[in-house]
Amino acid sequence: MTRNRLVEDLFVALRFFSRLPVPARNGEDMPFGAPPLARIAYAIPLAGAAISLFGAAVLLLASALGFPPFLAACLSIATLVLATGAFHEDGLADTADGFGGGRDRDRRLEIMRDSRIGTYGACALALSLLIRVASLEALLVLGGPVRAVLALVAAGAASRAAGIVLLQVLPPARADGASAGAGQPGADAAMACALMAALVVAVLLVPSFGVSATFAGLIAPALAGFAMARLSARLIGGQTGDGGDCLPAGGAYVREGRLRHPPPRLSGPRRPEERR
Repeated sequence: MTRNRLVEDLFVALRFFSRLPVPARNGEDMPFGAPPLARIAYAIPLAGAAISLFGAAVLLLASALGFPPFLAACLSIATLVLATGAFHEDGLADTADGFGGGRDRDRRLEIMRDSRIGTYGACALALSLLIRVASLEALLVLGGPVRAVLALVAAGAASRAAGIVLLQVLPPARADGASAGAGQPGADAAMACALMAALVVAVLLVPSFGVSATFAGLIAPALAGFAMARLSARLIGGQTGDGGDCLPAGGAYVREGRLRHPPPRLSGPRRPEERR
């Protein structure tokens, strides 16, 4: 693989998964069409990590300015939503509405094509944002800004890899859907995507979080993807692309951060053994 090939595939992935003004490269016939997932799968975790850098920068800036952790986490997640054009949130809402409101396969697929947000979609969006903000706030409080940023960027890589693997293990639920147009990635492409995500996560997290917490961070999106695959197969007989959305795996590091950085005592005299 050449450096030019990596740059080209990374540009395609960034253009598809974000609203960043990524210019078209020479030789691209349809730069803003469905990407060739089988070709660019390995670059998708890198694109996810790169997109997360925008949220990470806002998180660091807000923390440096003395913003409360909750506000800093909210601004960071809002930045990520803006950077992606709510791409994943749209898929999550469509999936929740279809799975929750449809009585059979055809009705679920029909609802998932409807751009309007229903009760299930609204609840899923609210819970998703709350969980992401709460996880990021906990990482800020218990581990500090640097650890929170590392986990945020790693989650951007791991969560998107889980979505690509889901597209590989299930066939498209409808022949005219967006996922069918993009092409189903093969087993080799999905494996390359998963290995790249594991490499990014390991490089970012092992030095600060240790091996056990990093392993938990890899297992979390894998389990989420497995559960989503089982549910999609049972309810719609495949995948539509919307179901590839996964919650970032930030909460897996909260317990490890708490063990290594217990909250300080806020008031009161220290016990005799604490003064030694």
